[in-house]
Amino acid sequence: MDAKVGESRASSQVSAVYKPRKTTARLSVGFILAKRFTLCAFANFVDVLRLAADEGDRSRPIMCNWNVLSDTMSAIPSSSGVSVQPNERLGDPTKFDYIVVVGGVMDDLSGLGANYVSYLARAAAAGVPLIGLCTGGFLLHKAGLMKGYRCCVSWFHHADFLEQFDGLDPVSDQIFIDDGERLTCSGGASSAHLAAYLVERHVGRAQASKSLHIMIIDDALRPEKPQPGVSMDISTRDPMVMRALLLMQQNIDTPLSVAELAKRMGHSKRQLERHFRSALGASPQAAFLQIRLTFARHLIETTDKLVASIAVECGFCDSSHLSRMFRQRFDMTPQEVRRQAQQSALIGEAQAA
Repeated sequence: MDAKVGESRASSQVSAVYKPRKTTARLSVGFILAKRFTLCAFANFVDVLRLAADEGDRSRPIMCNWNVLSDTMSAIPSSSGVSVQPNERLGDPTKFDYIVVVGGVMDDLSGLGANYVSYLARAAAAGVPLIGLCTGGFLLHKAGLMKGYRCCVSWFHHADFLEQFDGLDPVSDQIFIDDGERLTCSGGASSAHLAAYLVERHVGRAQASKSLHIMIIDDALRPEKPQPGVSMDISTRDPMVMRALLLMQQNIDTPLSVAELAKRMGHSKRQLERHFRSALGASPQAAFLQIRLTFARHLIETTDKLVASIAVECGFCDSSHLSRMFRQRFDMTPQEVRRQAQQSALIGEAQAA
């Protein structure tokens, strides 16, 4: 996109975002929950609003208010089985500063009903910014409302996005994206950071910090903050290999055989092995081992978990098996890497002081 065009669009979007509303609340949000929506993403976002809306933990919707919207008012089941009861029918979208679509599991993204799509289209036409939480960006795209906008997706779903949603460029290396009248985030804890970002904008920085601190979350992260994942130290442009690598990351604790991996992807074992040799010069088994050892090192350096627990979490038989493979890969034992990481942290703290 031409820079001047982008600046012009951003300018027009800002004017739409900050239009004054006739309400006592400084921030008003409407939620649309997809079938089998992700409860964590919804709860994190709502609790930031709740804690910022009143003094202390009294939960009165004074500075912020929020409503769960519905066309039928029937309870909406989350992916965990817990249902949420809507408290307002679809009406005038301009009463809200933002409309948030909370997506669900990838296997059940059939799209929103016609009434919801119509409501969101009216909101977009009126300049009300739309937010996609978790896979909510996928649903906004299905509704035809993401054209020309970037969409933040979880690294976990990047390959799924490329397969199902042609014509949209997914961004999976940020926790959320503010693209003017479209805001999207990868879900989980990033939902709290996006909510705090909006609270800071409309209510104040103190209220945003207060919400996160009560939720025992560190200070608010900016949108460009990388998603908290573990680098695989593997780079390729081969779509088949990229998808296989993501499946490997998703099954670190229960490693898949190459045959099972190929079956899940709809390819033959020989075809998958051929792509890995061409793209990486290594077998799928070697790549999988590298991913598991890289993740094990990340846990050793950043947590105080026992090596035995890390071994199980990374798909190794026991701590001895992990230690043996770890030393072959890094020329150090897990204990030596942990001591080195702890010493580096102490030096950093001393320099900061």
